[in-house]
Amino acid sequence: MPALSDQRVLITGAGQGLGAAIARVFADHGADLVLMDVDAAGLQAVQDQIGGGALTLTVDLADAEATARAIAAIPGPVDTLIHNAAILRPEPLEQVSLSTFTATMNVGIQAAFQLSQAVWPGMKAKGGGALIFVSSQSGIKGFVDETAYCAAKHALEGFSKCLAMEGEGDGILSCTITPGKAMHTPMSERNYPPELKAEWIDPARLAPAFVQIATTRDPALSGQRLNAWNMSEPEAS
Repeated sequence: MPALSDQRVLITGAGQGLGAAIARVFADHGADLVLMDVDAAGLQAVQDQIGGGALTLTVDLADAEATARAIAAIPGPVDTLIHNAAILRPEPLEQVSLSTFTATMNVGIQAAFQLSQAVWPGMKAKGGGALIFVSSQSGIKGFVDETAYCAAKHALEGFSKCLAMEGEGDGILSCTITPGKAMHTPMSERNYPPELKAEWIDPARLAPAFVQIATTRDPALSGQRLNAWNMSEPEAS
């Protein structure tokens, strides 16, 4: 079981919300962090919170060329990839612009493909790794005004299942994970209805699930859709 102190961990969407919470916990466990986000100020804030040491890469993951340049800046193999970045702009179908739809899909699945393909050879060479894709209920069912977001999350679910099968012989785990609980993030501040805001939690309470996946690499988790709340606080579930 690889300790986080022996791992290089790449986290996208790490400048705020769940990604930032995961970064803080992983830093506490001594992980060698590579943090990506489009928000440079957010990344700097996280860097300050964890006391420095992380490699921060400001990148728009909707841009394939920019994503490739960011990948090229990673100094060596990655042991765990946590693809958390996403775009959610609720709009009815008739109002969704092609640029919004494309950007949402690019961040959700195009970047997942680029990042996974980039870290895959290093994981194979080291005899294993973990690919963790943050999904949601929007990857399970449809929601009004979420045509782009639901499409991206559904694609991520299928992508992860394929990688789980391809990586099995090389010890590479691939899974999706949903929060399992309403969480307080900038995205939820913009989009949650009052009833969910009344019960949302700090995303830090979900971070233990990611630690568990990255450190155990339990083959039984590969190809699964996991629930971060149930894994992090089973006694409260």
